[in-house]
Amino acid sequence: MRTHDRLSQLYNTTFGTEPVQVTVLRADGSNREIYRLLGPDNEQVIGVHGPDAAENRAFITFSRQLRGADLPVPKIFGYSEEHHLYLEEDLGDFTLYDRLKQERTGEEFPATMLPPYRAVVKLLPHFQVTGGRVLDFSLSIPRAEFDRRSMLWDLHYFKYMFLRLTGVQFDEERLEDDFERLTDFLLEGSIEHFLYRDFQSRNIMLRGESLESAEPWFIDYQGGRRGALQYDIASLLYDAKADLPAKVRNELLELYLDSLSELIDFDRDEFLRLFPGFVLIRALQAMGAYGYRGLHEGKQHFIDSIPYGIRNILTLLNTSFPVELPELAETFEWVAQDYQIPTKSSPILQDEKANHTPPHTTPLALHITSFSYKKGSYPLDETEHGGGYVFDCRPLHNPGRYAEFKEKTGMDEEVSSFLSGNADVETFWEHVAAIVENAVEKYQERQFDYLSVAFGCTGGQHRSVYFAERLAEHLRQHHPSVTTTVHHREQEIVAKR
Repeated sequence: MRTHDRLSQLYNTTFGTEPVQVTVLRADGSNREIYRLLGPDNEQVIGVHGPDAAENRAFITFSRQLRGADLPVPKIFGYSEEHHLYLEEDLGDFTLYDRLKQERTGEEFPATMLPPYRAVVKLLPHFQVTGGRVLDFSLSIPRAEFDRRSMLWDLHYFKYMFLRLTGVQFDEERLEDDFERLTDFLLEGSIEHFLYRDFQSRNIMLRGESLESAEPWFIDYQGGRRGALQYDIASLLYDAKADLPAKVRNELLELYLDSLSELIDFDRDEFLRLFPGFVLIRALQAMGAYGYRGLHEGKQHFIDSIPYGIRNILTLLNTSFPVELPELAETFEWVAQDYQIPTKSSPILQDEKANHTPPHTTPLALHITSFSYKKGSYPLDETEHGGGYVFDCRPLHNPGRYAEFKEKTGMDEEVSSFLSGNADVETFWEHVAAIVENAVEKYQERQFDYLSVAFGCTGGQHRSVYFAERLAEHLRQHHPSVTTTVHHREQEIVAKR
């Protein structure tokens, strides 16, 4: 039975009637399927299919416990543990991020968004303190506390899902040393309150006719566990795409601390001493998500968030950060070179459709040349672009020394068979292919449109021609979107592949 039909069945069991309409909604960054079900009297509920049974149990139980404590979370109407389905209260269509995007008409933070943000930060301490008292943390996944192991999981998630996918080089042992120092610093704080885990603008719904009086409601806390207070406010204020200015962040942080002080006694100075560390670990965890959902799965929202995340982290590390993290800082300096880092609040938030850079519709053109070192200089770059590589094939065994190959070229099967059976040739090819593959991917990511590769040998007849042809065929198979032109200069042959 389809998910659509099972949800209708659960709706009927819960409300005693069939829904008149079931509409699919999107779920960014999640494997869940989300639907809106319309009843016969135009009442609406949200239906969710979540493939992770443990995650569903945490969300259902946490929702009921938080709602029982008078906190603004959706009511759970029905739950089918067997089919991984549940029905919850429909909180509307607009998240805090949606409204920020609508209101932002320039580089400045819109004053109209201050009231809802203030309402959110005033409520957060209630979730953390009250939630810490009423929630059953035995249901928390994957662990009941945000402890050393959880922190290292997040840091390794960043390393493997972001750093590895970017291809940036780093010293792994030195980076692990940085991770240990950061974790030791974070564990100087207490772990006794509810840590929402993903407290950011896309997980806060706004209900109400005006922004001045809008009520925030909260979703997606199924990853919550016991942890430090600093983590969630850091998540909200340093939400990469929300791109809050420093002045707004500082105002909201002070308001949060004032609200927290009404509920518990705490050391304000100690809170602020540890705060930058939690900003950083949250930002690194988010970069891991941007890498996995964006670079790996190709989801544009996450790709768009990467430059903002890089800027936040660089700013943090370069502003009297309380822990020495030299390898992490150096690695981000290298990563930043591959992205256009925004310097101010970006108008990209006004209307993502209108303000995004248009997709790269011009395919990458790759020009491959074979040439002779004896018969002239390196191939000229007539585009004035200058980007590319020249590979010297002369260290390899030369077929031209044998009479049977004198009149043949690297395009002939006999020469190709002779060369491809040589171990040195295969080693040379593996290095060439890896270098060019990486360049092609980076050029396409950065929307460059031209790259040149040249192979030179003594006469420009055998080895250079062979590698030019082999590379062209390799690109045709593995990068069909690349327009490849091959020019065998000494053979006076030009071909477009």
